[in-house]
Amino acid sequence: MDSLEKQLICPICLEMFTKPVVILPCQHNLCRKCANDIFQSSNPYLPTRGGSVTSGGRFRCPSCRHEVVLDRHGVYGLQRNLLVENIIDMYKQEYISSRPSPERKDDQPMCEIHEDEKINIYCLTCSVPTCSMCKVFGSHKDCEVAPLNSIYQTQKTELTDGISMMVGNNDRIQGIISQLEETCRTIEENGRRQKSNVCEKFDHLYAILEDRKREMNLKVNAEQEEKLNYIRGLIRKYGDHLETMTKIMETGTQTLEEPEMAVFLQSSKPLFQKIAEASNTSHLERVERGYENMDLYSVSFKKECMALRNIDFARDDDDDDDEEEEDEDDVGIDVDGRAGQTASGDADPLGQLNETLPPLLPPQTLNARTPATSS
Repeated sequence: MDSLEKQLICPICLEMFTKPVVILPCQHNLCRKCANDIFQSSNPYLPTRGGSVTSGGRFRCPSCRHEVVLDRHGVYGLQRNLLVENIIDMYKQEYISSRPSPERKDDQPMCEIHEDEKINIYCLTCSVPTCSMCKVFGSHKDCEVAPLNSIYQTQKTELTDGISMMVGNNDRIQGIISQLEETCRTIEENGRRQKSNVCEKFDHLYAILEDRKREMNLKVNAEQEEKLNYIRGLIRKYGDHLETMTKIMETGTQTLEEPEMAVFLQSSKPLFQKIAEASNTSHLERVERGYENMDLYSVSFKKECMALRNIDFARDDDDDDDEEEEDEDDVGIDVDGRAGQTASGDADPLGQLNETLPPLLPPQTLNARTPATSS
């Protein structure tokens, strides 16, 4: 019978179920009053009438923490467990009535001052239990007292209500913790997505700079090759002229060694003519001063560096439903690579960067920079 009595104990008030007994969807039982107390503590802002919640809400089962959702009838919409109520009636009739009354003499505390007196009253002024002798002759004779059983029932009810309130508070705190954990997961996911977007935009910017660098280097290489080919051609012409003069000098030296005057005179006249022609270098082109200079292709990225240092997140007050358009607004560059604006209407630093990059074509063509021939 003791095990049966344990099964008939309410997990809230810790006493035997008080009718009516309601059964929860999780098949656990509660006194309807206890269920109403838990429901009110879990839903403190719902409208009440006569101490009972009159609209739907939810609370958790104190035994298994299962969430119980109620309709507009509140706890009065829960089904009564008539079987448990009948078992309680049978238990009280057959077992409690036949059990001998327990002797509480040894269990009831005695007054510390009047050792032969039982503690049977409660001092409301000092908030301590005491005995009748203390009220009549002792330190509590001027205090207001009340019967012990009434204060016992009152404080037991208050303690039960406090426990029920703590159960409801625990449910609310657990709900807040769950929401905060979900917020943490959302923040982490949003952070990963935004970092991926930032990396994507910077990769796009790197690609633009790499393309521009490659095109500008191609222009410099083309100019370099043209000038080198021209100079190498001049080197070959001057080398050929030098070789011709060397041969003439060798021929002149051999002529000087000729002992026969007639032969010498016959050879000297065409030799003089060759020497005069070799000494004339007017037909050879000469390089202009500064022809080797490549300053035409010097670059200055002060504005671009300033624009890059000013890169920041876009401040867009209006939500854009078109994801692709929003991505391009964030970068500030349109499909053709031209400078654009951010969604907030401010000038985008990346747009300024494209505007200030050097043009793909030089100010003048390569043929226009060919050096003039000096006589």
